[in-house]
Amino acid sequence: MKNQRFKQLFELVLATLFISTSGALGKFIDMPPPVTVWWRSFLAAIFIYIFIRFKKISLRIDSKRDLFIFILSALFMGVHWITYFYALKFSNVALGMLSLFTYPVLTALLEPLFFKVKLNFFHIFLGLIVLLGIYILAPDFDLQSTQVKGILLGVISALFYSMRLLLLKKYTDKYHGSMLMFYQISILSIVMLPVIFTMDTSGIQTQFTAVLLLALLTTAIGHTLFLHSLKYFSVGTASIISSIQPIFGIIIAYLFLNEIPTWNTFWGGLLILSTVVIESIRSQKSR
Repeated sequence: MKNQRFKQLFELVLATLFISTSGALGKFIDMPPPVTVWWRSFLAAIFIYIFIRFKKISLRIDSKRDLFIFILSALFMGVHWITYFYALKFSNVALGMLSLFTYPVLTALLEPLFFKVKLNFFHIFLGLIVLLGIYILAPDFDLQSTQVKGILLGVISALFYSMRLLLLKKYTDKYHGSMLMFYQISILSIVMLPVIFTMDTSGIQTQFTAVLLLALLTTAIGHTLFLHSLKYFSVGTASIISSIQPIFGIIIAYLFLNEIPTWNTFWGGLLILSTVVIESIRSQKSR
């Protein structure tokens, strides 16, 4: 039993590690972010489709309303990925990933707009802590600063990621996670197809290996492993463990890109990740 539990925990941490590679890969890939996102979506859709066929997972959509939600959530995911990659380009992996991890608190604050739940004032308190963390990340708030632009884009990315999660919340029990992911990235591949003809895509010739890793390791394997792990862990526990993503991302960026975070990044990031852990523990206890 203990060995089985360790195996399940190892898979969850491994999934988190794979997803953490998005920061370094997104920073390394020298192509316009929309082009990177299209290739990521297109290739990942192929990999996930192979997995779905192998596992014989149904691709049937029950209603037009469900299809509409899939399309809307795919658009939100597209904005989330594009702004995230721009955040990495403008700043660095540490700032990009830490500003993205404002999404758990943003999700809690937005939840009353999507579901019949009351606004919890403790979430407002956590939101203020997150704002303080963002301020510490960029104490000199100058919109001309590329780092400030990166942080703001990271927060915008977190906002759209939160809205995507809230849209799909009621569908995760109804449909298989891989099926949901397949439809979103397939829709995104179709919607974003014009970027292949309107933007510079020549970089794919030298960047294909990195893009392939982003599609296979980060998106297809990482997200599939993470969804599989939710069978054995509560969402709260998974959220706590996933909060080590920025830490993994910063270490990977240091090893492969030689990016060294500042003390401001450390203290600001500590505040932001603390709110993730606090909210995850609170939500787990309230179940």
